[in-house]
Amino acid sequence: MAIKLKHSDTFSTYFVTFTCVEWISLFEIANAYDIVYKWFDILKREHNADVVAYVIMPNHLHVILHFHDAKFDLNTIIGNGKRFMAYEIINRLEEAGNSSLLGKLAALVTEREKQKGQLHKVFKSSFDAKAIITHSFLMQKINYIHNNPVSGKWMLAKDFVEYEHSSASFYEIQLVGHYRPLHYLDL
Repeated sequence: MAIKLKHSDTFSTYFVTFTCVEWISLFEIANAYDIVYKWFDILKREHNADVVAYVIMPNHLHVILHFHDAKFDLNTIIGNGKRFMAYEIINRLEEAGNSSLLGKLAALVTEREKQKGQLHKVFKSSFDAKAIITHSFLMQKINYIHNNPVSGKWMLAKDFVEYEHSSASFYEIQLVGHYRPLHYLDL
């Protein structure tokens, strides 16, 4: 029988992915990588969450989050994070005078979203979250995350360790010989 887990289980670790609307490279266009790092700080400060591994791609984000405290709501945490980043991305596009892209993002807002006051669509409405309950699954996802910038069409660096918006260099350079991530994750 398969184990059914909710997004709000206690002391949980999740592989989370969310994507910019229509796969537009908004993190890159708005030079918004630092906004994601600010969100990571908010996760630690407000939700007692650790970022286990991450990669910020030009148009999407993969992150493994570990929550130490009980009673968290992953849907709300991710939704608030996406909203925070969306406001910042829109501000940067406005400051840059990128009216063409702002117009496109405004045109993607649904009538229902407009009724709620949304002016621009920055991220796809949904996100993907998979509970990590085994060490082998954790390692699989860390390897996937770290190789993402040099897989398929991307080739954002010569070597995955060189991609600056990833935790790969931390694991590969700073933890050489100690690649058993975060022993406190009871997997």
